[in-house]
Amino acid sequence: MQNKLRGMGVALVTPFKQDGDIDFDALKRLVEYQITNGTDYLVVLGTTAETPTLTEEEKEAVIQTVVSTVHGRVPLVLGMGGNNTQSLVNKIRTSDFNGIDALLSVTPYYNKPSQEGLYRHYEAIAKASKLPIILYNVPGRTGVNMLPETTLRLAHDFSNIVAIKEASGNFTQIDDIIKNKPERFSVISGDDGITYPLLTLGAVGVISVIGNAFPYEFSRMVRLALNGDYQHALLIHHQFTELIKLLFVEGNPAGVKSMLAAMGFIENRLRLPLVPTTITTYEKIRRVLDQLDIKA
Repeated sequence: MQNKLRGMGVALVTPFKQDGDIDFDALKRLVEYQITNGTDYLVVLGTTAETPTLTEEEKEAVIQTVVSTVHGRVPLVLGMGGNNTQSLVNKIRTSDFNGIDALLSVTPYYNKPSQEGLYRHYEAIAKASKLPIILYNVPGRTGVNMLPETTLRLAHDFSNIVAIKEASGNFTQIDDIIKNKPERFSVISGDDGITYPLLTLGAVGVISVIGNAFPYEFSRMVRLALNGDYQHALLIHHQFTELIKLLFVEGNPAGVKSMLAAMGFIENRLRLPLVPTTITTYEKIRRVLDQLDIKA
């Protein structure tokens, strides 16, 4: 599983039509665009997919669309998290994971469990799941930060907990995990903007947002760094720093959907409570796209 999570994964957006329905044709085109341009694996129904706004029927339709379109060409990771442990465990036990290679499970949000509560939550998931599990720590969204000692305890105690997507932004914390983790456990960047420095510390890749729009260029940056060519990787990293800032200034996935719309891939449509970026941000994104010259 370690090799399957090496490189650039992309957290797919969910394209919507102007009437608000899911645009499955656009989703298929986006998946093909990813595969033909070097994305190493895809993440379905993550944060970037606006998953909380999808019905259960829509989620299943998205999964089946991506699974059938990918047809085994790249690994697939399914986002499956929640703040009701027993409900999540029941869902894991009863779901059909045909075509799915691993689960990405975010720390419980809103109810703010203690570190022991986080450990027991993931312990229950690990015991229920036949698939490998990627932990997901994103305290800016969940309201709770999983500390390195909890992550490392889980990594050592459960062989099917194989990685963590770390989006705390805390370099000391992430480096502590990289330094003390078991060899079979991987650390994945959860933040495009700090992926390059994390790769130099020993992260194995990124689950990317900007990769939706620039899979070839961003996956190339990741591969160059993983192969020790930090000089050329840094050039690509610097070419994207301004655009990455614009992507998140009004939240995710509003920024990347504005970018994909400007590139002609999808409609610039989100579901409430999320809304598209302002015209000002959209025009800034368009200007940077026009100026971007990627030739590292």
